[in-house]
Amino acid sequence: MSSAATALIWWIVPAMGLIGGLGYVLWVSKFQGKYQQGTQRSVSQFQRFQDSLRDSQARDAGTSSSQDSSTQSADKNNPENNRELGSPNSDSETLQ
Repeated sequence: MSSAATALIWWIVPAMGLIGGLGYVLWVSKFQGKYQQGTQRSVSQFQRFQDSLRDSQARDAGTSSSQDSSTQSADKNNPENNRELGSPNSDSETLQ
């Protein structure tokens, strides 16, 4: 390898490292706070969305369990549902 190419490598590698370091310092000092605030805002909105889904599922589960209990109590009042297997009604067929 020629001495010119070697000298070019020895100048380019440190220059690229210096530019990268300065870019990182600039990003940390200027843009990282804005980036984190935007990310935090998005995470907060997503958590509120998840909480609303949990609340609606809990509300739906509570509603369905109260409907189930009201249906069961209505079924207990129906004489057709209170029939025992061993004693069929006179108007229904006997069990085989």
